[in-house]
Amino acid sequence: MVIEDETALGEVIKAAFSDENFEVDLAEDGETGYFMGISGIYDAVVLDGMLPEMDGCEVLRRWRQEQIQTPVLMLTARSELEDKLTGLGLGADDYLTKPFDMEELIARIRVITRRQGTVWLEHLTYKDLSLNLNSGVIENTETKQQVRLGKKEFQLLEYFMRNSRQILNREQIAEKLWGYDCEAEYNNVEVYISFTRRKLKYIESGVTIKAVRGIGYRLEYRND
Repeated sequence: MVIEDETALGEVIKAAFSDENFEVDLAEDGETGYFMGISGIYDAVVLDGMLPEMDGCEVLRRWRQEQIQTPVLMLTARSELEDKLTGLGLGADDYLTKPFDMEELIARIRVITRRQGTVWLEHLTYKDLSLNLNSGVIENTETKQQVRLGKKEFQLLEYFMRNSRQILNREQIAEKLWGYDCEAEYNNVEVYISFTRRKLKYIESGVTIKAVRGIGYRLEYRND
């Protein structure tokens, strides 16, 4: 999520991250961003420090008080050391001062998301399946067969691989792929699961996405 009150800048940041296979939601004031953030569905937040309705530092303070541990990068025109220390002291994971280089912003977001739990670099792996996080290519590590995923297929499979021990319901998946308060029909989830299953079958992986009746979906391996 990007919380930025400069509309043009927010759209530029969203476009840059979308080009890197991120799904991005925008909020233009602190109060809206705060309520979107407490959903807990985001992998990272770019948070402007000076916002209408609720200041960025106040947004961050409330999140951390409520045990929302989503990684946050503070983005602000303020450059004084005291302001940086305030943001970091409230629980920000990183700090970048405007004007900034977009490639650096993307790189920093990748770094802070890797700090959570297991460190993933360029690939996610599960059983005989490897997902390249940069190219969106999946590979059967035993046969070396490969195929490239579409954007939503990539986001879907990444979500499952990062939560390989969990059953994910359709609501969780829809929010993850289409964002907070999305209007995507639940059958869209089933459509993209079907597309992804075909790609897994194409490379002859033993991994598939199994429906758990009345609950949701989870990854399954043929030998389990």
